[in-house]
Amino acid sequence: MTQPPAPAMRAPVRASRVAWLVLVSGMALYFVAIVNRTALGVAGVAALDRFGIEAAWLSILAIAQVATYAALQLPAGALLDRWGPRRLMIGGALLMAVGTALLAVTASLPLAILARVLIGAGDAPIFISACRLIPLWFPPRRVPVLVQVTGLVGQAGQLATSIPVAWLLHDLGWTATFTVLAVATLAVAALAVRGIRVPAAAATGAAPARASSLRESIRVAARPAGTRLGFWTHFLSLCSANTVALLWGVPFFVSTQGLSLGQASALLMVITLTKMAAGPLAGSFTARHPLRRSWLVLGSAVATALAWVAILVPDTPRSVWELGVLMAVIGAGGPVSLIALDYARTFGPEEAMGTATGFVNVGGFVSTILGIVLVGVTLQLVSPDGASTYTLDEYRIAFATLLVPWVMGMAGVLRNRRLARADMAAAGVVVPPLREVMRRRR
Repeated sequence: MTQPPAPAMRAPVRASRVAWLVLVSGMALYFVAIVNRTALGVAGVAALDRFGIEAAWLSILAIAQVATYAALQLPAGALLDRWGPRRLMIGGALLMAVGTALLAVTASLPLAILARVLIGAGDAPIFISACRLIPLWFPPRRVPVLVQVTGLVGQAGQLATSIPVAWLLHDLGWTATFTVLAVATLAVAALAVRGIRVPAAAATGAAPARASSLRESIRVAARPAGTRLGFWTHFLSLCSANTVALLWGVPFFVSTQGLSLGQASALLMVITLTKMAAGPLAGSFTARHPLRRSWLVLGSAVATALAWVAILVPDTPRSVWELGVLMAVIGAGGPVSLIALDYARTFGPEEAMGTATGFVNVGGFVSTILGIVLVGVTLQLVSPDGASTYTLDEYRIAFATLLVPWVMGMAGVLRNRRLARADMAAAGVVVPPLREVMRRRR
């Protein structure tokens, strides 16, 4: 994919010790944000008992955080342009701590939903702010890889949820577990106060116009076709993995594939481990071949479609290894989705870089909500009235509806890829034929 000239930002020639301290501080805050985000995933059964709810309300409790996170990406991006990453990250951590503390002490479902909303609101600016810090402190050639490494740290946060948080919940109970998590969030926020900062050159640079409205900021950020390409890249690449991991994977594996809960959890772990393994590879490819980033996006999308076809076309349960292949393929879409942030960095206007990053980052969460709702509504429509469990055929039909966001995402990527290349060609940047590139490397 064509890469335009780099934004008019004073990129450092080499990384300093301070730069690495800032990076580690930002990663630590993102790690704890992921733990806050995903902790409910291992506490689902306990939540049913604590709040006296059924599965439908548990879904609402889970989606409350995701929906809030997605809805606040654009406002968070606009605030990032105005206030900078340091204040947003520390403020977000404090808000998450308040939400998690409320979740620890309440037994009321409405207050629990409010707590999840607060966690989503605090989580919203963390990742885009961490990614905004990277080009301020590191040379451009390192940025794609370090963004992927930051994403990898987030996957480590999911592993922390699956093991230590689950252990705490089992041994100490609900209130103690979420209290410990809230205190840990405050502790990391205190460390971030010391570690996260903005380079003096960037702090004294030209500030963006503060009087512009959110609508105007979004319009400026989304104007380049390359930024819109980033939105659709995130939309296309993240949908399947999130839909399976956040809600529908375990019920599908247990009720229709004959797997135990432990086997189902292990399959979800394949998604996380694949993301961790594929992240550095995707970052390296993006850094080495910036003119062909979209090849990786399209290749991942095609692989995802083929993997789903292999699982859904047969009308009998699939083997564990076949399901594992599906998890690995859709898990690889996570690092591929982060190429969207590289599009925002290289195409987005400097004065609205935070808004551009928030704009592309919202794509995958919009498609996630769409995917979760499509599967759930379809299951309800095709199953007998009052059914509490669903058959393999019903799940096959329901998961087939993920074709809708896939087609939408592919159409958005292909259209804006063509427009972005046209914009770059008009600016004098041309993608050389692959054979020419290979000839140069010999």
